[in-house]
Amino acid sequence: MCTLELYIFHAYSLKDKRQVIKSIIDRLKSRYNISIAEVGHNDIWNKSEIGISCVSNSKSQINEVFNKIVDFIDNDERVDITNIEMEIW
Repeated sequence: MCTLELYIFHAYSLKDKRQVIKSIIDRLKSRYNISIAEVGHNDIWNKSEIGISCVSNSKSQINEVFNKIVDFIDNDERVDITNIEMEIW
């Protein structure tokens, strides 16, 4: 499981926030075999927390997927990652 806290630039309403977060979630779902949802900061217009889960028989594969996801989001100029928590069992 991985949770990411994001700061959303140029979001001045919840509608602006939802457009950015929905775009990121949809792109990640189509690119990686993961479950993902916004799990926190739902009522704050410039912050979001997304939760991501991935299942595999290899911890290294999960770690690789999470690192690719973090890189993908880090390259998105609309958001900044403010906190990352990863738990791999």
